[in-house]
Amino acid sequence: MDLEFIDLVLGNDDKFDIVKLIEKRQNLVTDIFSVNSFNNQLIHYYNNTRGYLKIQDGCNNYCSYCTIILARGKSRSNSIENIIEQVNIFTKLGIKELVLTGIHIGQWGLDFSPKLSLINLLEVLERTDIVRYRLGSLNILELDNELIDFLSKSKKFCPHFHLSIQSLNDNVLRDMNRHYEAKACLELIQSISAKFDKPFIGSDIIVGFPGESEVDFEMTFENVKNSNLSNIHVFPYSIRKNTKAASMPNQLSDKIKRERAHKLQELAREKYFDFVRQNIGSVAQILIEKRPDKHTGQLKGVTQNYLNVLVKDSAAESLFNTIQQVRITEYNQDIDKLIGEIV
Repeated sequence: MDLEFIDLVLGNDDKFDIVKLIEKRQNLVTDIFSVNSFNNQLIHYYNNTRGYLKIQDGCNNYCSYCTIILARGKSRSNSIENIIEQVNIFTKLGIKELVLTGIHIGQWGLDFSPKLSLINLLEVLERTDIVRYRLGSLNILELDNELIDFLSKSKKFCPHFHLSIQSLNDNVLRDMNRHYEAKACLELIQSISAKFDKPFIGSDIIVGFPGESEVDFEMTFENVKNSNLSNIHVFPYSIRKNTKAASMPNQLSDKIKRERAHKLQELAREKYFDFVRQNIGSVAQILIEKRPDKHTGQLKGVTQNYLNVLVKDSAAESLFNTIQQVRITEYNQDIDKLIGEIV
């Protein structure tokens, strides 16, 4: 195929050098599986309220439905020195909240020699000037009692969890190549609920996976219903080329997948609203965003447990990017935000 209109081709690991490569007019696509180190880059300009810091890329898991490993390659960790340097840059820019991101952040440090763990990084992070931090998605196999205990004692960690669960049925989890059972997920959710005050516990669930029976789906549904999950992102399974699941027998119809997704989404909404209502009447710390809410003009912010709050009768720019104590008084379902007042 003649693609004369394409001037530059980059691989995923080369995107950070896009300016340099544009200047060279060089086509470059690296074999992602030959990349063995993290592409350390520092950001010196940032205009958002919270900073997003990528600590890891790639994945060593081979889930049967996923193409991430084909696009991102094997797990590679950002160096602890580079991470802390970026944190210090962020704090000098006035950023108070940090989100640690990656494809599989629970695998951070496992490619080092000697190996390190996520706790090793967090212990150093706790000694920086960042005011508070969140963690990106975690595989339940890497969120053990030691890490939960560490986070529960932290003065900086925001009790906001996103668990990469995908299903709460053992048959489906086995076919997904997830290496854990539904019981372990439910026990972990219960453990988090017991250790933290009103933690936000979110998850992704795929429905309509090849071979998922009606009984399998109903078990996932009941397990979600009886869990302390705060919110669920529901996805109907879709085929991805070059994955094991794409060639599995018993592919389900789009109609069945849509019906199951709709049913679980309705439950997800109920559980989210229930969690939101639990927070009414409480006093929370919110980080005020740099921009007012576009619908009301009021100040807006996010609680430590990841709920959006509008500050009643206030739009003072002097409060931008500050952390305020706010009493939550009501919930406006139309705009999906809690309403509060500074105390």
